[in-house]
Amino acid sequence: MADLPLHDRGDFEAAAGRGFIAKFSPAVVSAADSKVIWDGDSNAFLEQECPGSAHPSLWRQARLSARQGLYEVTDGVYQVRGFDLSNMSIVEGDTGVIIIDPLISTECAAAALRLYRAHRGARPVTGVIYTHPHADHFGGVRGVTGGGVPVLAPAGFLRSVARDHLHAWSTTARRSVYLYGQALERSPDGQIGTGLGKPGTISLITPTVHVERTGQEETVDGVRVIFQLAEAPPELALYLPGHRALCLSENATRNQHNLLPLRDAKDLARQLDETLTLFAGEFDVAFASHHWPIWGGPEIAGYLSQQRDLYAYLHDQTLRLMNKGLTGAEIAEAMRVPPGLEQVWHTHGYHGPVGHNVKAIYQRYLGWFDGNPAHLWEYPPRESAIRYVECLGGGQAVVALARAYLKEQDLRFAAQLLNHAVFADEGNKEARDLLAEVYTRLGHAAENGTWRNLYLTGALELSDGVVPATTERAAPGLVDALGVDQILDSIAIRVDGPRAWNESLSIDWHLTDLGERYRTTLSNGALIQRADPPDGPVDLTLRLTKAQLLALLAGRGVERVEREGDIGVLRRLVAVLDHPMPDFAIVTA
Repeated sequence: MADLPLHDRGDFEAAAGRGFIAKFSPAVVSAADSKVIWDGDSNAFLEQECPGSAHPSLWRQARLSARQGLYEVTDGVYQVRGFDLSNMSIVEGDTGVIIIDPLISTECAAAALRLYRAHRGARPVTGVIYTHPHADHFGGVRGVTGGGVPVLAPAGFLRSVARDHLHAWSTTARRSVYLYGQALERSPDGQIGTGLGKPGTISLITPTVHVERTGQEETVDGVRVIFQLAEAPPELALYLPGHRALCLSENATRNQHNLLPLRDAKDLARQLDETLTLFAGEFDVAFASHHWPIWGGPEIAGYLSQQRDLYAYLHDQTLRLMNKGLTGAEIAEAMRVPPGLEQVWHTHGYHGPVGHNVKAIYQRYLGWFDGNPAHLWEYPPRESAIRYVECLGGGQAVVALARAYLKEQDLRFAAQLLNHAVFADEGNKEARDLLAEVYTRLGHAAENGTWRNLYLTGALELSDGVVPATTERAAPGLVDALGVDQILDSIAIRVDGPRAWNESLSIDWHLTDLGERYRTTLSNGALIQRADPPDGPVDLTLRLTKAQLLALLAGRGVERVEREGDIGVLRRLVAVLDHPMPDFAIVTA
């Protein structure tokens, strides 16, 4: 912190002052049942001086990110910030407005659009752009439009949505409780960034235009848009030549991004350099899906260069040390960011810290195994913990050792010891209480916002028990928009393999409204699907619409579905399907 420009108020002027039009007051978004979806007013405590329970750098970032309201980015381009995890950007066209990234929920998106219209007029929505397939960038779309307008997205968008928000929804929902601090109180001691409220209604409208290459141009409501495509995840940056404005999506935001499981560091560095090359000298303002804009061509070029250098440095130095035999954990300890990058705020790891990202780069190249045979076949956590605690003389002895390390301010190793004690015996209250204290202290010292939330939520669960995931199931609005192949994949990942080892069955699915045919075959515990299968005998043929398929999967029966063959085959398939458990334990066995 000593080397950082603490006197510089430029970010505060950019985030709160420049282009400001109006706040949303009261800054509370509620659902039809009065459930609070978003509470921007709960950020008021951030105007205090930084307390001892927060890292000063993270406190500063939280204050900046909490600024909410309608802002003018440049003539004809606006942002609503502070309504959600992300920003909603609005570009005025010939007859209406184009929405870039309509937030995470329909309720927040509708409120953001109301704020815009209150000050700029009731312009219709004439187009939507999804920059990438994360819910906080598309989930609110039906809050701004019912469809019937161009919806642009990167190629591969729907497949990524299915992977991230349907196939893995149970575990991602559970981890989101930790990542975003959903169960933490908004306070100087608790959650100070992201996750303000309860989940709203997530929706999705299927894209009508896919961006398949860098340099692709599209015109939406008279607005010319030039796209840059990143491939993993599929993500768009876009340039608005009529406004000399560059939208960076999440390729560059006012922090160091989290690289796991999202991005390849070297590719990200190349993309940022390509952005500089493609649009050199053509931009006067750059805005993104998070945080606040940057004005001025030289300032933007400098910012992009620093962001580029950051990811290139992390990648190349990780590979250099990896090729000298260091493991991911060892490289994470050794890595230091160059002073020229460390001394600017936007390179700091508020979302993805250096050590976390180094391990992500290592994992991308070499996977989980560090090459040491001792780590090849380790016991899982509980079995390891039982043996470690036995070797150390029992639970009480482990707690005593942890207290000694805690006295020496070695919180990291105290946490490791106490984690073993808790996994070996969940009923060891002394170990649980002390580990909760250690996690709290680690959280309060963290510069990274998600690490803070992870530590503090872990402490909460040790004290109060498992905090349930707030998402009960994959959002229906997402499922409705996905392809039949992706829906059938969601069935395949629920098959309980051992229970299905000896089952053998085949079903043809004829989607009468879509003109599509699929065959699913269950054999050796795996459900295999094939599109447009050749004619041949199957156990059951179902002719149905996509809506009927979704109803069937929701358990509403097959009474109106035309079928041939043995309907008992469907019951046999259902009998081997497992149910996700979104409330699984994380800090206990």
